[in-house]
Amino acid sequence: MTSNTISTHDKAVLNRIFNPNLPYGDVVDENNEEVTPALEEIETDEAKEAKQYEAEGVDAAEAGDLELALNKFALAIQVCPDRGSGYNNRAQALRLKGDVQGALQDLNKAIELCDAKGSAACQAFTQRGLVFKLEGDDEKALEDFKRAAALGGQFARQQVVAMNPYAALCNQMLSEVFRKVKSGEM
Repeated sequence: MTSNTISTHDKAVLNRIFNPNLPYGDVVDENNEEVTPALEEIETDEAKEAKQYEAEGVDAAEAGDLELALNKFALAIQVCPDRGSGYNNRAQALRLKGDVQGALQDLNKAIELCDAKGSAACQAFTQRGLVFKLEGDDEKALEDFKRAAALGGQFARQQVVAMNPYAALCNQMLSEVFRKVKSGEM
């Protein structure tokens, strides 16, 4: 008896086999914790103004003008100092400029302001994990990626999987098997 349909689980397994570097779409946290929903931001006039400064800062950073970007992010923080997003964005510009300590301070502040919840905290944990990884501190990086993944971060989930030595070995062996099958060696 054959069926033309496969289960959702089987599709997920096949997707992981054929796309091992893509983030999981339905990963359950290893501690069986539910993903934390994003916190809704109250849309005040100050928050709107801060968002505008941040958008201008992002545009400046994308154009390669990190000084202007940093100035715009500083204005966003000045207008709305209790908003984590401004610190996240400034941290990215600081990191690009080579100021790792300044970036870490801003990321810590963003996490504190967000009470380690919501999308701004997810972004801050992900960025801080990347900084730790670039600095060679894989243990701290993995811890932050796990926290970001628990907040719904797909990239962070991908990093957790990639940093798992058993998963990396399994992916390497599976890739080798597929290479041999494609080349006719098996």
